Formats: sequence, C-alpha cells, structure tokens
Amino acid sequence: MADHSRDPCPYVILNDFGGAFAMGAIGGALWHGIKGWRNSPMGERRIGALAAIKARAPVLGGNFGVWGGLFSTYDCAVKGIRHKEDPWNAIIAGFFTGGSLAIRAGYKQARNSAIGCAMLLGVFEGVGIMMNKAFAANNAPQAPMIPGQ
Repeated sequence: MADHSRDPCPYVILNDFGGAFAMGAIGGALWHGIKGWRNSPMGERRIGALAAIKARAPVLGGNFGVWGGLFSTYDCAVKGIRHKEDPWNAIIAGFFTGGSLAIRAGYKQARNSAIGCAMLLGVFEGVGIMMNKAFAANNAPQAPMIPGQ
C-alpha cells in the first residue's frame, strides 16, 4: 500500500525536516511564551515572554527538525532496503533514530532510547491501523436500493 501522494524519498526528507522544524518552532513559541509570561514580574510580562520565545523556540524547532529529518532519512533507507511500505518501516526507522540521537550518551542509553523510540512508533502505527479499520467500516460499499421492492 504505497502512499503516492508524497514526494519521492530524497525530497521527502527535506519536506519532513522543514515540517518538523516549523512544528517545533511554533509549539516552542507557544510553550516558552507562556512560560516566559508566567515567570516574569508583573510589569514586564510581555518582554519576558518575547525574550523566552526568541531564546528557546528556535532551539526546540531545531531539535524537532533534526528528529524529523533523521527519522525520514532512516525511513527512506528502510523502504529502499526492504522494498515494502508497511508499518514496520516506521518502527525500524524509529529504532535507528532513537539510537542515533542518544549514541553520545553511551551504548546502554542508545540501546534504551532505540527500544523506547521503536515502541513509541509501534504504538503510533498500531493506533493508526485501528483508526483506519474503525473508519473504514463506516465507508463500506452498500448495495443500491432497487425502486418498487
């Protein structure tokens, strides 16, 4: 079941990196804006919120972007090796992404992060499959009504 609505693999990596960066930057602006507002003195809340957004939102966007780009790169590599498009690709790519991002902390941390990330992606894929099955039942084909019977 190929997703033909997506760009081919070399282009999807940049697309996913940009989308993840934007999501992290927007979410970081909201999160750190509220945090900066709450932690600033009463007369300087707007300035505190803007300072927190400028300091931390791009960092969070970059972190999200790196995760999204690395995941998409591994996903494309796994698709190329397996010649299949199924939920296992995302789980395997999540395993490699989690391990790659934690490798500087040592072997045990990289192993644990890889397993945790693969499990998280497995849950996401499982929920996606369940949702598809639940909503596909509503769109089951029906026989046409024959007038006069």
